[in-house]
Amino acid sequence: MAHPVQLSLQDATSPVMEELITFHDHAFMAMSLISFLVLYALLSTLTTKLTNTSITDAQEMETIWTILPAIILILIALPSLRILYLTDEVNDPSFTIKSIGHQWYWTYEYTDYGGLIFNSYMLPPLFLNPGDLRLLEVDNRVVLPIEAPVRMMITSQDVLHSWTIPTLGLKTDAVPGRLNQTVFTATRPGVYYGQCSEICGANHSFMPIVAELIPLKIFEMGPVLTL
Repeated sequence: MAHPVQLSLQDATSPVMEELITFHDHAFMAMSLISFLVLYALLSTLTTKLTNTSITDAQEMETIWTILPAIILILIALPSLRILYLTDEVNDPSFTIKSIGHQWYWTYEYTDYGGLIFNSYMLPPLFLNPGDLRLLEVDNRVVLPIEAPVRMMITSQDVLHSWTIPTLGLKTDAVPGRLNQTVFTATRPGVYYGQCSEICGANHSFMPIVAELIPLKIFEMGPVLTL
């Protein structure tokens, strides 16, 4: 969960999110070096008293400033493509849970547990307990196991939605008439929050997502015991 005046990303709870944070730091470092270099060149040009009107071309310099940016782009693109394929990889998931977006709530189906189905609505402020987060707490959390690959099947019944939990590195669109999937493996138990990340109407900001991650042994006792 993010905290006030936080500048960095949330702590990772899945291997994919750890890769995303590493790539963010890698790209940010390259961007910072380029920005400082360009700023230094601009300040040097504006403040120098040296002038030379006899230089008409500099092919060596032009070659360098053409090849160097290409190399930097390749160094950024290769890890980006690697993470892109990691997010789409499906490795024999242990559980399958279906999430259906509505205006403006989520429906979850535990297909591996006798078709358990329930809705998840945002809690109004009057029903919040001390310590609950306003606009983020729900009446029924989706309970998921840790240290086991979980497949989320995501779709929508009306308009475009997006099932997003930042700390897990998950963001999958819910499209009417289409079934998207994403696979993740959580590494730490806890309660993690997300929100619909696709503008879906007047109450778009009032359909949060709350995932409660628990040890696999407890989850295997049955989701009915943990809801």
